[in-house]
Amino acid sequence: MKSISILGSTGSIGTQTLEVVEEHPERFHVAALAAGTNWEVLVKQANRFRPRLVSVATKELADKVRQHIPLDIKVTYGVDGVAEVATHPQADFVVSAMVGSVGLAPTLLAIEAGKTIGLANKETLVSAGHIVMKLAAEKNVQILPIDSEHSAIYQCLQGEDRKAIKRIILTASGGSFRDKSREELHQVTVEQALSHPNWKMGAKITIDSATMMNKGLEVIEAHWLFSLPFSQIECVLHRESIVHSMVEFSDRAIMAQVGTPDMKIPIQYAMTQPERIPLQTPSLDFNQIFSLNFAPIDWSRYPALKLAYQCGEMGATMPTVLNAANEVIVDRFLKGLIPFAEIEPKIEKVLEKHQMIAEPQLEAIWEADHWARREASLV
Repeated sequence: MKSISILGSTGSIGTQTLEVVEEHPERFHVAALAAGTNWEVLVKQANRFRPRLVSVATKELADKVRQHIPLDIKVTYGVDGVAEVATHPQADFVVSAMVGSVGLAPTLLAIEAGKTIGLANKETLVSAGHIVMKLAAEKNVQILPIDSEHSAIYQCLQGEDRKAIKRIILTASGGSFRDKSREELHQVTVEQALSHPNWKMGAKITIDSATMMNKGLEVIEAHWLFSLPFSQIECVLHRESIVHSMVEFSDRAIMAQVGTPDMKIPIQYAMTQPERIPLQTPSLDFNQIFSLNFAPIDWSRYPALKLAYQCGEMGATMPTVLNAANEVIVDRFLKGLIPFAEIEPKIEKVLEKHQMIAEPQLEAIWEADHWARREASLV
């Protein structure tokens, strides 16, 4: 039986991971759960799955949780609490699903403790990919992708010679506003932005999908996960989100992973690979009439994707600043403080001000992250 810790248990990925656990109680046990402020959902999870440990954001929330769960479940909070969940001695698989760069520190602790990582927090590799992958290699730790696109690439590469890769192709739905021009984006609302046509995701990632920053972050993540230069990582618009991504090999053969847009599929595969086990989700029905559409990216329509490629190529602290600025500016949009069309220009302004730090270690990463957040709150 595999014992699971989840960082971000009340979010979209965390709750769907627990649905997979619930479907296969003979295979999985929950060791520890870390949430933020959504303590009521965490209480329900703790009572259902009976982990040894749960963590929330603050002492006040921890006191509330204690009143509603069994006494044998330890309750902790804050940064130390998340660290305990990430390194729980009974856990052998840690799902890193916290939103944003806050997931970096606990993921590093989990790697240091020798845990296999199911990575749904792409910001971890965007901010500090060189540090994360180096530590994983030193500790002989697997980092298994949970993002649908990276899981698709990972699955296509099973049994293949990675030296034969010509390119990988990440598919992108185009997000909530894919049929709108740049000019029309000035009038869109938060509610409209949060209505993704294909996927059910958290608020931040849904906005990132609408700007295509999510795809840009995935490009940088793919660079680290698969050890490929950016020249071998391409993106294509694919409205249906049925082809999750593709790999072209040196003989021009292209392999694709195809399926319904259900995040439980890549979550479960990360938890069971290379084995495949049943999952109660609808099959893709090829007897229904549907089409698969692909189109090139309009770089002027999606400037965030271009920024991500540029920052990835530049390296140093540029991806860290890109990620941190994006988090703050997206949050400002979600709070109604800025219009949607200002997200990318404001990120670019922060990037233009940044003085790169070459080959940054963790301290420099944090400094760049904090600097970018301050600047992004002011632009």
